[in-house]
Amino acid sequence: MTRVLVVDDQFLIRAGLVGLLDAAPGFEVVGEAADGAEAVRLAARTRPDVILMDIRMPGVNGIEATERILAEAPDRAPRILILTTFDLDEYVYGALRAGACGFLLKDSGPERLLAAVAAVAAVDGGDALFAPSITRRLIEAFARQHGPARDAAPPDLGVLTSREVEVLKLTARGLSNLEIAHRLGISEATVKTHLNRTMTKLGLDSRAQAVVIAYETGLVIPGG
Repeated sequence: MTRVLVVDDQFLIRAGLVGLLDAAPGFEVVGEAADGAEAVRLAARTRPDVILMDIRMPGVNGIEATERILAEAPDRAPRILILTTFDLDEYVYGALRAGACGFLLKDSGPERLLAAVAAVAAVDGGDALFAPSITRRLIEAFARQHGPARDAAPPDLGVLTSREVEVLKLTARGLSNLEIAHRLGISEATVKTHLNRTMTKLGLDSRAQAVVIAYETGLVIPGG
C-alpha cells in the first residue's frame, strides 16, 4: 500500500486527486494540505511514501516545502512528485534542484498520474525519474538560460571516482540504469551502486537533482 499526501491550494483539484487515489487499489491517502506550511507539518506527522506537491501556492510554495520536508525527514525521505500546469516552469526547476523526484502536468490523465505515483514509490534509492525526456528538456532549458547556480557553491565533483562521473554523465543524458549498464559493460546493480554513492557523496536526494547538478556544474552541456 502506497501512502500518499496530497498538497494543492485549489480545493476542487485536491478533492479530485484524493478521490482518484482513494478509488484506486494499492493507494492510501494519509492527508491533504492546502499550502506548503501545512504540507510540512503533515509530512512529519503522517510519514507518507509519496507527496503530490502543488508548486505555486500562497505563503510557503512547493519549492520551500520540498526543501523543508526533505531536510527534516528522520530516515527514509518521502518521494515528492511536483504538480504543475505547464512543463517549462522555473518553479518546477527549483523544486527539482531541491530534491523532488520529477513532475507531472495537472492535465495528465488518471492512469498516467497513478502510474507516476507508483513509479516513484517503488524505487529504492532514487533510481527512477518519471518522464525523463520531458524532465531533461526542462533542466536543459533552465541550465542553458541561467548557467551555474549562483545562490550556493556547486558540489565538488572531484570527490567522485571516474566511473561515478561516467554514470552521472549518462544519467544526465537521460539513459536508464539498464542502458547505462549496457553502455559501460557493467551490471545494472553496479550502476545503481555507483549512482547511490554519487548521490550520497554530493548530498543529493533524487535522481532529478543529480541531473540538475550535472548540467549546472558543466559536466554535461545543454544540447551537447
